Amino acid sequence: MILLLLIIMTLVSIGVPIAIALGLPTAGFLVGSGVRLNIVALILFGSLENFVLLALPLFMIAGEVANRAGLAEQLVDLMSSAFGWMRGGLAQCTTAGGMVFAEISGSSVADAASLTTIMVPAMERRGYPKAFAAAVTSSAAAVAIVVAPSIPLIVYGAIAEQSVGKMFVAGVIPAIVLAGSMMLCNFCFALRFGWKREGKFELRRFIRALRNGVWGLALPAIVLGGILGGIFTPTEAGAVAVVASLAIGCLITRRVVPADIPDIVLVAAKRTGAVLLLVAASSLFGWYLTDQGIPQRIAMWILSLSTNPALAMFIMNIALLMLGTLIHGVPAMMLIVPILLPAVAQLGYNPIHFGIILALNLAIGNQVPPTGAVLMTASAISGADVTEIMRYNKWYVLCMFGVLQLVTYVPSLSLWLPAHLVPR
Repeated sequence: MILLLLIIMTLVSIGVPIAIALGLPTAGFLVGSGVRLNIVALILFGSLENFVLLALPLFMIAGEVANRAGLAEQLVDLMSSAFGWMRGGLAQCTTAGGMVFAEISGSSVADAASLTTIMVPAMERRGYPKAFAAAVTSSAAAVAIVVAPSIPLIVYGAIAEQSVGKMFVAGVIPAIVLAGSMMLCNFCFALRFGWKREGKFELRRFIRALRNGVWGLALPAIVLGGILGGIFTPTEAGAVAVVASLAIGCLITRRVVPADIPDIVLVAAKRTGAVLLLVAASSLFGWYLTDQGIPQRIAMWILSLSTNPALAMFIMNIALLMLGTLIHGVPAMMLIVPILLPAVAQLGYNPIHFGIILALNLAIGNQVPPTGAVLMTASAISGADVTEIMRYNKWYVLCMFGVLQLVTYVPSLSLWLPAHLVPR
């Protein structure tokens, strides 16, 4: 086990794609232990025979279409009209806009790319430091990993054999708490640096922005409303989201034309292929771990550290945070879930609850070097130095850590909504 992990981490550190670094050594260890090569191939292909995974390309297509249709700009304008009256108004609308757009993109990196392109120049023009603007957009994008249609939550549901619909709904309250803590942090920065309000709240402007942004709000309403109402499954919600986003882009905003569709599908296909390759490789890794009885041994080791489940989970959270700074969302899910899920079960934690805890850990990891994919995206697009961004972003990371502890030790924040709203 230790030798396999060392090989995997060495390959990752020298730039080998994670799917190959994870799958190839695992296949070698399996064949070396006597497993026939055709069994390895069956495990790889069999892991992809999961109807839930069909949601991945569908939501990726919907997110790409929504981005090209200009829905992000409409949502940001709506958030500006709603929150511009607060101190640090542009920062507040960036955070709120990030949460709403997260309900469309399903990807923290895509969220960061859209928000940074729109909001950083606007905030600079209003006198905000570029590094602060990049920090706000980066932290706002972190919410995308917790709310529907989060790609990591879909993958977690497939690996852990949990309802993706429940995972989506379980993230709603933690996402609201997370966004609220960031907006409080924005307010503190505004007080510290004396940033003024954008202006008074104007009902006429808000109604006009709401009318323009209603199509952007329609997509998350369709996804969550359809799942909660028992109208369709999360996979079917993805198909409906594709149709709805194409209708909006082609007929309403008219920024998407039929000639764009092949390129949109190609972009989604490339992203889906990368994720599915990771799913297959991680399934092989999980099969090897199970065959060797490693998850059970790790579970016993974690339980031996403390008989107190709360303390054991705190230790696990620290370990997950450290790993999250090195490995990005979906690959981290692949590596972590097969190992830790048995330990979590023995600690008495609900798998749905643990999925949200894990997502929050990875959201924090996305904000911290050396990898920090979301942080690096905001830095690359804005042109702000990572060190300068972290001067501000460390406070948002601290807020996220506080929310992580709250969600970890108050299970009802994650479990109340799924228990009462998701059809059984």
